[in-house]
Amino acid sequence: MRLQTLNTKPNLPYPAPCRPARTSRAGHDLDGLYEERAWRCLDEDNTSPAIEADILVSRWVDPRNSCRYEKAVSSSDRHVIGVALKTTRLKLTRGPHTVFDGIMPAGTLHVTGPSQPLTAEFRAPCDFIHFHVSNDYLRKRQNAAQSDPSQPIRDLNDLVIRDPLAELLSRTLTESGRASDGLYAESVGQTLVMHIARLEPPRPTVNALPKWRLKRVQEYVDAHLDESISLADLAKVVGLSRMHFAAQFRAATGYRPHDYLLYQRIESAKAILSSTDMPLAEVALTVGFHAQAHFSTVFKRLTGETPARWRCSVMSDRHPPERFGRLPSVTNAQNHIVASM
Repeated sequence: MRLQTLNTKPNLPYPAPCRPARTSRAGHDLDGLYEERAWRCLDEDNTSPAIEADILVSRWVDPRNSCRYEKAVSSSDRHVIGVALKTTRLKLTRGPHTVFDGIMPAGTLHVTGPSQPLTAEFRAPCDFIHFHVSNDYLRKRQNAAQSDPSQPIRDLNDLVIRDPLAELLSRTLTESGRASDGLYAESVGQTLVMHIARLEPPRPTVNALPKWRLKRVQEYVDAHLDESISLADLAKVVGLSRMHFAAQFRAATGYRPHDYLLYQRIESAKAILSSTDMPLAEVALTVGFHAQAHFSTVFKRLTGETPARWRCSVMSDRHPPERFGRLPSVTNAQNHIVASM
């Protein structure tokens, strides 16, 4: 794996720059960043002083639509901070514990503590920036950010939040010329770590929608996907007012009802596009869009490609995607994206 090295220790010289990867393992251009040869894993051949740096940065890009699995164990002396650069669908598990299961929007931040085994089931293309942060450096930043030194330092393991600042900082590293700028990369890593150190624990203000009500919503959406579905319709299905339903749905799943509905429409469209030659206008109507133009706009926003280009790519790979599937359970979803979307 080729890594961008960030030396936050003042007297530690920068190592000789690694050769930038021109393409990822799947042939995707990484814009000068260093690729991960194994998901979330540091290269054992990467020796001192690089391995002694406080922050190491790498990128994982996988454009495949087929379901695939990746496993990694975080280093004993580092936390791993992952930031999603594009919306994806995945399940993260740590042993028997489900960390995340569902749609992960771009800008979602996930922290893994040291020596933690993690398994990922990817069900859509993905693009992640990973910051491998020294435990000592993170602890110092947390200590500096604490207003009450008597309080214990917060355990960040399994933290999953939607964080616009983390997304903005990570995206700047993908811009042309920025990845090779050591001082700029250092400032990005330091800013992100300090930002995370200052995060307050989430405080739910509403109860999450119960699992049985989530199931009713899913079943209703599946049965009426080709129709116009309003917030009032979904609220009526579970016997709540629109305001209470929207708040409880978001607390349980991490996203708004409208966003969830759009994702489900697009995933249904993917299934049709990958298995039939149905015209795009007909696909749009089948999954509930009133116009092909609107369908194409939403499709490109969520996938990064137009429906036509996406279909060509999938047909050439011959790996049709799986649908995003059911809503996550309430138990797991409460640990999902807790920041504002």
